[in-house]
Parts: sequence; structure tokens; C-alpha cells
Amino acid sequence: MLLAAATILIGFIVLIWSADLFVAGAASIAENMGMSPIIIGLTIVSLGTSAPEILVSLTAALSGAGDLAIGNAIGSNIANIGLVLGITLLVVPMMVHKSCMKKEMPLLLLVTISAGVLLIDSELSSLDAWLMVGTLVLIIVHMVRSQQQDDVLVEEAEEEYLQGLSPLRAWLSFVIGLSLLVVSSRMLVWGAVVVAETLGVSELIIGLTIVAVGTSLPELAATIASALRGHTEIAIGNVIGSNMFNLLAVMSIPGIVAAETLEPAVMTRDYPTMAFLTVFLAFAIFISLGRKASTSGHSYLGRTVGVLLVSFYALYYYWLYISI
Repeated sequence: MLLAAATILIGFIVLIWSADLFVAGAASIAENMGMSPIIIGLTIVSLGTSAPEILVSLTAALSGAGDLAIGNAIGSNIANIGLVLGITLLVVPMMVHKSCMKKEMPLLLLVTISAGVLLIDSELSSLDAWLMVGTLVLIIVHMVRSQQQDDVLVEEAEEEYLQGLSPLRAWLSFVIGLSLLVVSSRMLVWGAVVVAETLGVSELIIGLTIVAVGTSLPELAATIASALRGHTEIAIGNVIGSNMFNLLAVMSIPGIVAAETLEPAVMTRDYPTMAFLTVFLAFAIFISLGRKASTSGHSYLGRTVGVLLVSFYALYYYWLYISI
């Protein structure tokens, strides 16, 4: 048990550090190849910040721990809204662009509903998984085309995503970061499975809690850092983008490896909680824009929303506790 706990801790530390290294290297390679900052942000950085979840999900699925992978995807989305966005809003209010309510948020709501419809039979089949992947590709293409026209986001992306690494340093960062991601994800999955067996709880619960929070830590750091630098539109975009990646990329991996039957609690407790938090965030953004939107089309999510999100997250953990 102590060895497994130590392995999880070390795995998390290496996972978080290597994800940052991987993103910096990949973004610099793209930058050196002439790719624009907004495309780097929407593709490489979004994928990179979800790299911990993707690698953990793939490792878990290949190890026969599909429930852990599914718990990781759903738990990470719950943590991204309730914990990451909630804590960030407590630190600094976040600016919301009108386009967020018109484009990104409706996309996330549609993805959440669509993925829920695919999983309503409590089975993640190969067809379900490939439909998710295909949808993700279409969404990335759409977002790249639409957000290249947004001058505010383009300007913030130039400040946020330009790394300035030399080609050699960029490739070294990329290769080392990816290698450590693979190693640390294997450590994390092994430790999580051992802890689940020792405590007598399901792999789903471990995926929803320990693994989900751990793989969301890079998102928390990146979101708070972006918000403190004044790049709040980028910050909230990171959360929305990460949740879409989790649902369409991370969630699909177990189904691609092998068809997965979901635990009953996934569709009665966990997925509804994720959907509720997503709808609540959309409602908060809508109300905020409706009441306080300026002529520039901007508004803010304040600390009240942050308190509510963190409270909902705490209540969800209490629900998990009494469910065990």
C-alpha cells in the first residue's frame, strides 16, 4: 500500500512536469514550422494539456482497467469545472467573450449530450468510440477556422503560446516530455489499481477521484497562470477545450481498445453530475452576459460563481463517499 501510494505521488509529479515539457516542446516545434499561435493553442496545447488523461486512459485500457479510464475522463471534466474553474474564479474573476456563449459553450453542451446518448445503453462500443474521435476532428477544424477570425483571441494567443525555444531544445523537450509521460502514466495506473484493490473500492472510484484530480493539476496551474496574466479568455477556453478533449478523445480510448461495459453508477451519478456542472457553467455565462455585458461584448464570471462551483464539487465528493 505504501509503495503504491509513493508510486502514485511520484507518478503525478513526473506526469505534471513532463506534460508541461511536452507542450512547450511541441508548441515550439509548431512555432518553428510557421504555425500561427491561435492554431497552436487550439490543437497542440489543448491536446498537450489533455495528454496526462490520454496517456493514463490508454495505459489503463491496455491493462484491462477500463473503468479507471472512464472514471478518469468523467472525473477530470467534473474537476475541471468544479475545482479548476471554481478555484481560479476565487483567485481572479474571469472575462468572458460573447463568442464563448455563441460558439464554444454550445459545442461543449452538444458534445456532452451526444456522448451521453451514445453511453445511455451503459456500453462503450468500438463504434461509439470512433464516432467520438470523428466528432473531435470536425470540432477542431471548425474551431481553428472560426477563432482565427477573433482578433482578441489571436492577440492573447501570441502572448500565451509563443515559446521561443531553439529547434534543438524544442525537440529535446518534446521527446523527453513524451517519454516521461508514458513512464509516469504507467506508474500512476499501477499504483491506482493496487490502491483500489487494497481499499476494496472500484477502479471507477479511484479514476473519479485520485487519478482525475491528479491529471487535472496541470489544467489548474495553466488556468490560474493564464488568468493572473490577464489572459482570462484563453483560460476559460482551456477548460472548455479540455473537457471536449476528455469526452471525445480520453473517453473513447477504452472503446477503441475493447468494448467496455460501464458500471451502473456512471450513468446515474457521475455523468449526470458532469452534465449538471456543464449546464450550470453555461447558465452562469449566459446570465453574466445578459446582465453585465458591455458594448465590447465582454462580461465577467465572479467569485460567487467560483464559490458555487467549488461547493458543488465538494457535494459530489460527499455523494461519492456515501456511495462507497
